[in-house]
Amino acid sequence: MSPRREMADEQVETTGVDDHLARLGNQQEHDMGKLESFRRYPRACAWIIFAVWYVLLVSFENQASGNILGIPRFREDFGYLHDGTYVLHANWQSAFSGAPMASAIFGCLGGGYLADKFGRKLMLQVALVVSYAAIAIEFVATTNELFFGGKFLNGFATGCIATVCVSYIGEIAPLAFRGVATCLVGFSYTLGPLVSALIVKNTGTLPNRWAYRAVFCAQFGFAFVITPFIFFMPESPWWLASKDRDTAALRSLELLGYRGEDGYKRLSLIKQTLEKVRAETEGVTYLECFRATNLRRTCISIAPKCMQAFSGITFAASYATYYMQLAGYSAQKSFTLQIVQQVVSMVGSIMSWYFVDRVGRRNLTFYGLLALTVILLAMGGCATATTNKQAVEATVAFILLYCWMYNLSIGAVAFTVLAEVSTSRLRAKTVGIGLAVVNGLNMMWSFVLPYLFNPDKANLGAKVAFVFGGCSVLSLIYLWLELPETAGRTYEELDEMFMKAIPARKFKDFHPEAQVTDEKTKEEL
Repeated sequence: MSPRREMADEQVETTGVDDHLARLGNQQEHDMGKLESFRRYPRACAWIIFAVWYVLLVSFENQASGNILGIPRFREDFGYLHDGTYVLHANWQSAFSGAPMASAIFGCLGGGYLADKFGRKLMLQVALVVSYAAIAIEFVATTNELFFGGKFLNGFATGCIATVCVSYIGEIAPLAFRGVATCLVGFSYTLGPLVSALIVKNTGTLPNRWAYRAVFCAQFGFAFVITPFIFFMPESPWWLASKDRDTAALRSLELLGYRGEDGYKRLSLIKQTLEKVRAETEGVTYLECFRATNLRRTCISIAPKCMQAFSGITFAASYATYYMQLAGYSAQKSFTLQIVQQVVSMVGSIMSWYFVDRVGRRNLTFYGLLALTVILLAMGGCATATTNKQAVEATVAFILLYCWMYNLSIGAVAFTVLAEVSTSRLRAKTVGIGLAVVNGLNMMWSFVLPYLFNPDKANLGAKVAFVFGGCSVLSLIYLWLELPETAGRTYEELDEMFMKAIPARKFKDFHPEAQVTDEKTKEEL
């Protein structure tokens, strides 16, 4: 063993902080590009993919709720006859969508707290078991009450999974790969719905209960793939280091591909980052997220996620198929268009992998939402001409365009901002707050939208786009004033800039002391 490694090993066993190694580790993060990060740390990238696959349980479950509303046999089994067509009771329709979001709030907040207390790995294992039970209940349900119970239980599991996975990905991703890694969460939210749409396309017109039960069979498939790997998943080195379990953190880093001196550099950087923010996160409770500089960070972290709810994604994701059928499209054609909708969403998400670093978090979020606002207003305008076939077709086209732009911009980047802006000691809790708030907002829309949208209620149809367009205008003002550019910044550098209260529009050009010191350390070698 080299003298430097012996010295580093001794440092890990005592204080866990070696300033020189931390400086080298920080500079090394800046020096590596995406391709080099992937080549150097393939294991970390593999576990990122695993966590992204885990999120499929969330995205599939979320979309399945909306997809089955468009299945005629589901409406026949769980609804009632209205003007010659089976429709769902508005209260049950709201409950199927809103109640899982309510339980997801508890899952997000509970998952954030328990993941900090017991670790990321254990919480994902528990959530997987709960999800298995919930899927089974949904599958066998023949009454509204039982189906509601399965959805409610699965909401808790998916809330926990989403919170822990986003935190985990943000903690194990190399700096150069962090933007892409967190955008992959957004990609997962397009892949799950695509699989759901393909299943509905092939089974949705069946005359029996397999028309909708086939959707839930796929959820078991996602869970089966996860199960054997969850036992070998490395615990987050950030969580282990925060518990002063430095030796275990070093082993975890080795499993993630940080071998030899790389592991000591990375651990020293983690420990130094945690120590610098310890004074402002001493209590490590949810209240700490709203004190001192953490208040600003919490607001910025969760803002893009909240804006998703106000930008109309609940309508586009859950009501597009239903709208197409009410507008005169056959069930089979509406299912085909739903697949097209998910494909263009996936294309947008894939494009975000390039633009999240090339354009930056701030610009991609702001100008993406600006484009969405224009699309929403145009969609609402077309929807006013309900008797014009071309106007109806244009409305459907705008829904597809919306899905593409949403997933290219705020649909993907919101996860990046959520994981990056929060301070290291409060990351899981901040992510939990963000996802809990957005679930609360989505729950509100899920109860309100049926009464605005349905033909037996206000019958606004796609004209609800005007409501979301107005909300998006207000969101744009906040983004312009408060959203900073975080691309290419290590967590230590972000901590320094927030502690110094650097204005959002000056983040991109600011040179933190940590970066200057790292460059000097590199020159001295």
